[in-house]
Amino acid sequence: MKKRLLAAGAAIAVLAACNTITQTEQAAVEQVEAVAMVKAAELGAWGIELDQMDHEAKPGDDFFRYVNGKWLDEFVIPADRTSYNSFTVLAERSEKQVRTIIQDAATANSPSGSPEQKIGDLYASFMDEAAIEANGLTSLQADLDLIAAATSNDEIAQIMVRRDLAANRLFGGFVNIDSKQTDEYAVYVNHGGLGLPNRNFYLDTDERSVVVRAGYQAYIAQMLGLAEAADAEAKAAVIMALETQIAEAHWDRVDRRNRDLTYNKMTMDELAAFAPGYPWAKANAVIGLDVDTMIISEKSAFPKLAKIFGETSLDDWKAYLTFHALSSNATTLPKAFDDARFDFYGKTLSGQPEQRERWKRAVAVVNGNLGEAIGEVYVAKHFPPDSKQKMDVLVENVRTALGQRIDGLEWMSDDTKVEARSKLAAFIPKIGYTEKWNDYSSMHISRDDLFGNSKAGRIWRWNDQLSNLGKPIDKTEWFMNPQRVNAYYSPQRNEIVFPAAILQAPFFDPNADPAVNYGAIGAVIGHEMGHGFDDQGSKSDGTGTLRDWWSEADKKSFEARAAQLGDQYSQFSPLEGHNVNGKATMGENIGDLGGLTFALAAYHLSLNGEPAPVIDGFTGDQRLFMSWAQVWRGKFRDEAMINRLKTAPHSPNEYRTNGVVRNMDAWYTAFDIKEDDAMYLPPEQRVRIW
Repeated sequence: MKKRLLAAGAAIAVLAACNTITQTEQAAVEQVEAVAMVKAAELGAWGIELDQMDHEAKPGDDFFRYVNGKWLDEFVIPADRTSYNSFTVLAERSEKQVRTIIQDAATANSPSGSPEQKIGDLYASFMDEAAIEANGLTSLQADLDLIAAATSNDEIAQIMVRRDLAANRLFGGFVNIDSKQTDEYAVYVNHGGLGLPNRNFYLDTDERSVVVRAGYQAYIAQMLGLAEAADAEAKAAVIMALETQIAEAHWDRVDRRNRDLTYNKMTMDELAAFAPGYPWAKANAVIGLDVDTMIISEKSAFPKLAKIFGETSLDDWKAYLTFHALSSNATTLPKAFDDARFDFYGKTLSGQPEQRERWKRAVAVVNGNLGEAIGEVYVAKHFPPDSKQKMDVLVENVRTALGQRIDGLEWMSDDTKVEARSKLAAFIPKIGYTEKWNDYSSMHISRDDLFGNSKAGRIWRWNDQLSNLGKPIDKTEWFMNPQRVNAYYSPQRNEIVFPAAILQAPFFDPNADPAVNYGAIGAVIGHEMGHGFDDQGSKSDGTGTLRDWWSEADKKSFEARAAQLGDQYSQFSPLEGHNVNGKATMGENIGDLGGLTFALAAYHLSLNGEPAPVIDGFTGDQRLFMSWAQVWRGKFRDEAMINRLKTAPHSPNEYRTNGVVRNMDAWYTAFDIKEDDAMYLPPEQRVRIW
């Protein structure tokens, strides 16, 4: 800080010593001042790592490469990773910080039942490989015996839904705010039952899918064989055939993200009549679910899946549940089971050469079960209070910019603008960490029982959800730990949430050039706000209620623009024969385009009518766009990229950069993009939504 002040003072002294100064000299002084004010930035001199650029690449041909080319050429993905990006950098930093917190807890003389005791003992139980080997299948045996003793499909359903048993479920449930009655909680039910990521992996005919299916069936047989189950190969074939049937009944992921299609409230009697063959009442009773209604997600799939359930033999269901009990618990079992799971899900499915070090996986387990107990310490140690204050300013500037964008929309009517403005004003920003930390006192953790600890965590999480039913909405609740590197928007709560760990460079650096922060965290803020106005988030109003607040003409205009953007993204192909699904990634693509648009407008507002300084030859707009590209710097293994294209709601990183900027007029002006540049789009083809 002292160096920055001295440098700025030196520049002021130069100005004071001169009675006259030329325009060129004035510009030079302004540049010195700008550099001085950002000298302490974590990345580069002012927030961008210029040494990672490809200066031979033209911005208009491949902007992602122009900003990140040297890094893309030289960086090697670590053997224990399937991809690597800015999120990974911060996640690894957080991982090390959390490890220190855990080790401090583990060495303290902590009272039994205290958060410190639970944190230390859970970590120790995962790290004690000798005890896990000695235990063998002993801990899991009671669950395996329960499955083997079932005498009917009704009993299978009651075993399948148990929250202490980590096995696949044909139907999964969770508690959340009722989208159409936002002052109440409701139970949502969606389809499940698959061991591969989604239906595409069972039904697609491309070569990669065939390889994955063969590997999965071999893995099923391997796990059953390790448990000394009879006829492992034959049972693996049966399980694969059963899951393929289930996959055929599943919805496509494009339909699954349609909030109009996935809200179907039914009474329990209506559900039993609609989807006969599955014992709904008995299954609910086992998990303490006493409700009159449930909200069904993939409605047309439910009778098909209930029919499959009723018509599948008891023996086949036993084989299915036995395999999934082994697979889901593999990380708590001896090394042979853990290695087998990694060999398929890590190597075959995702292309990951090596398993992550055990301590790193132990940190993930503690974060997953006692995340807010860790988070409370993490925030105290690693989240500066002024970061929260500066984020508050950024959020409000982006909110103002979005409001002005809404006011200026040519395609939106005045009545719809009133609704949009009302929703924007109601946005609730949550920065850093929760106001009310979770109480883990009911979760029993033992130093010598990893399997039991895993069960305790699952039971706690389910009971925590159940406890909300019938109570007022808890508006303090968070769904990410502060040490998580991510952010989210909740349509039912109409809130944007930014955990502490993402508020670091390259996303946010209080010492970086403001243009860099606006192009990074400012655009992420805009992205999350944009989710309130994307093709699905825009179906809720300012209270979070799922209702249509659009005029018919406005909705058609919006949908036409969204479809145009989807068509653009569907043309992108990071690997030959594998394209982006523009419909499945629609919400995130709209979020990216809107987010960067709002951030640019907010940056201009922050200048208060003054010109932005030029730093190292780059204008303010150029630095903002470069910052956006730097945020998405990353690489994927081919297998992981294919998985992403089949499952992820986000487009690959290069298109989160190039697919966005080519639709923004300001980018063309900033970098003097011409018609013969590869990324050039004629003005009439550029998508302008918000």
